[in-house]
Amino acid sequence: PLALFFLARARPLPRHCCDNGNSLLQYPLFFTITIPSRVTSLPKIEESIMHHDPLFCPLRLGQLHLANRIVMPPMTRSRASQPGDVANAMMATYYAQRAGAGLIISEGTQIDPLGKGYAWTPGIHSAEQVAGWKQVTDAVHAEGGIMFAQLWHVGRVTHPDNIGGAQPLSSSAIQAKGVKVFVDNGSDAPGFVETVTPRAMTQADIDAVVGQFRRAARNAMEAGFDGIELHAANGYLINQFLDSESNTRTDGYGGSLENRLRFLKEVTEAVCDEIGPDRVGVRLAPLTTLNGTVDANPQETYLAAARLLGQLGVVYLHVAEADWDDAPLMAESFKQGLRDAFPNTLIYAGKYDGERARAAIEAGWADMIGFGRPFVANPDLPNRLRHGHPFAPHDPATLFGGGEKGLTDYPVYGAERA
Repeated sequence: PLALFFLARARPLPRHCCDNGNSLLQYPLFFTITIPSRVTSLPKIEESIMHHDPLFCPLRLGQLHLANRIVMPPMTRSRASQPGDVANAMMATYYAQRAGAGLIISEGTQIDPLGKGYAWTPGIHSAEQVAGWKQVTDAVHAEGGIMFAQLWHVGRVTHPDNIGGAQPLSSSAIQAKGVKVFVDNGSDAPGFVETVTPRAMTQADIDAVVGQFRRAARNAMEAGFDGIELHAANGYLINQFLDSESNTRTDGYGGSLENRLRFLKEVTEAVCDEIGPDRVGVRLAPLTTLNGTVDANPQETYLAAARLLGQLGVVYLHVAEADWDDAPLMAESFKQGLRDAFPNTLIYAGKYDGERARAAIEAGWADMIGFGRPFVANPDLPNRLRHGHPFAPHDPATLFGGGEKGLTDYPVYGAERA
C-alpha cells in the first residue's frame, strides 16, 4: 500500500461547511489516505475525494448542527384539531416523515386569537396548543430532525368570522382589496370571503402584539421547538408595517424607512431577548405582492431590513422569492446585496429544483434552499435529491383541510411502484 499526503483546496465548499463556521475556501484541508497496491488510477481517486454535493454539506446554525442544506419551509395545511386550533398526532406524523430535511419550519402558527387568518390553522398561545405542538416536535426529534416554529400574526388578512367577530388590526386602516380568506364560523358552510377594512393599531395595540410575539417564542421553546421564525413576509402584519403602500402612518412607525422598520425591530428584539438570537430566524419577501402589500422601493427597503436583522444577530434570514408564473425575478445583484448586508445564514425558497438549488449555494448568495410544494408529495425529498430520483406530484385538492389523505399517505420513492 502507498500512503499519500494531500493538500485539498481546488474547489471551495459552501459557507459554514465546517463546524466553526468557516469555509474551506479560507482554510486548506490536509489529510492522509492509504492507497491499496492494486489501485493505479490516482486521478479517479482525487476526483472522488474532491467531489461534494453542496446540498449535503453539513451546516452549523447557531448552536445547531444541520445534516444538509435542505429546508422544509412553512406551508399552511389547515388540519389543526377543533375547537382550539391544536396541533395533533396526524400533524406529528406528517412532519416526522419529512425529518430528513436539514431544517423543518412549521406552518404558520398564530400567536394570538386575533392573529388568525384562516380556519383550522394551529395556534401557539394556549397551554393546550403548546402540548399539541410538543407531540409534533417529539416526533420530529425522534427521527433526528430539527424544527423551528413560524410565528404568525396575519394583521388585516383575516375576517371577523375567524377572530370572534372583532375588527382586524393593521398598520393602517387600508383593506387588502380582492384578498379572500377561508372561514368556518360554525353556522354557515366553510368557504372563502373577502377581507374587511382593519383598524390602525394604537401604541397600546403595538405593545400588546410585541408582547404576544415574546410569549409565543417562550411557548415555542416549551413546546420543544429548536427555534422560531418570525413571519415578516407575504403581506401579513409585520410586512404591513414594512411596505410603503400598506403603511400610511404619521407616527414613529410610518413615513420614513427607519420608522417602517421599527415594528420589525421591536418584535425581533423581543423574541431575541426571550430565547436568544441564535434561536431566531426571520422570513422576508422583497418582491412578492401577496395579500396586497407593495413597496415602492423594495431593494432599498429590504437591504435595510437585512442590515438591521444582521445587527440584531438573528441566526438566519429566509427570503421568499415570488414564484407565480409571471412573477418578477429577483436579480442576482439584489441577492448578492443581501449577502453583503446580512452576515449569517441565508435561506432562499421559490421554484427551486436540485440543479438550481446547487447552483445557488455554489454561487455563494444562498446557504440553504427551501423546497415547498415538492415536500408535500415527497416525504423522502432529501433522498430523491441526493440520488436524482423524480419528484412525485401533489394533489392540489388535498392541500388545505381534510384528514390524512394528501398529508401523510404519500409514499417514499419506489414504494409507489411496489
